[in-house]
Amino acid sequence: MKQLLPIALFLLVPVPVLAQAAPAPAARSAFEADRADILAMAGTYKVKFDMQESTSWRADYAPIPAKVSGGDEVVRVIEDKGTAIRLQHLLVVDTGDGKKMVIKHWRQDWQYEPARVLVYSDRDAWTWAEVPAAERKGAWSQTVYQVDDSPRYGGWGTWSEVGGVRRWESNRSWRPLARRDAVRGPVYDRYLGVNRHAIAPAGWIHWQDNLKMDGKTVPVVQEYVLNSYTKFAGFDVKAADDYWAATKGYWAAIRAEWDRIATAKGGIRITEEADHGTVIAGRVLEIADEIQQGKTSEADGIKTARALMDQATRAAR
Repeated sequence: MKQLLPIALFLLVPVPVLAQAAPAPAARSAFEADRADILAMAGTYKVKFDMQESTSWRADYAPIPAKVSGGDEVVRVIEDKGTAIRLQHLLVVDTGDGKKMVIKHWRQDWQYEPARVLVYSDRDAWTWAEVPAAERKGAWSQTVYQVDDSPRYGGWGTWSEVGGVRRWESNRSWRPLARRDAVRGPVYDRYLGVNRHAIAPAGWIHWQDNLKMDGKTVPVVQEYVLNSYTKFAGFDVKAADDYWAATKGYWAAIRAEWDRIATAKGGIRITEEADHGTVIAGRVLEIADEIQQGKTSEADGIKTARALMDQATRAAR
């Protein structure tokens, strides 16, 4: 009994609880990281558009001089459904008379693991492309739309880290000529391009590798485009937000109508003009201005635009 007593006394002594290490924070999923990078493109920016033809693939073609332009741009998240995100770009231009002009610019829609994407297929035509199952997992599509919300190009790819930098890179996709080229009447009439996006401390960059080709898909010249979005709020951001507040209902209806047409007609076929994009782009944009100015009601503007869109489009195939 005496031999057991020390052991019994030991068992009665409180034993300090060892400190438990705090659980490590859960690693952010790839999906969450992708979403964060897409949403990080929203903001206010000083934009620089740097376009340069480099290598000629034809002996009789000389690359044109580099073209650099820029402006002040607002990018807003206009829809976020988790696996689908829409970003609208709005340019704010100083007209020189103390007034500001807002130009509805391009829109980019992102879709997670898409089954199909609306892509440029030939002159004046956009059709649905099925995304192969093997390329769908973890991928995001990006579809770019013109100023009147008609399609411009689409592609898909994944966000990945290369050399410590996360970026999204698309598959190779066809694109119609940008107005900067279309107005020159060049020998090429389409691009075969790769699209990339990456977030940077000062903002983000969008760079493209475009192979300019003629109607027989013969390569003419290589072009490199680097669009830099640098965080900047030293301009009339309110002008852009006021425009969007006044016209967002109208533009939501326009987006829905393009979606309906693309589904009903197996894609979209509409004539394009060098100066304006689609043949109805100028009028569709004017209607938005008339709504903001109170010259027409939203309902009447939507009715007029829908009629224009239905008349100007035809079956894609």
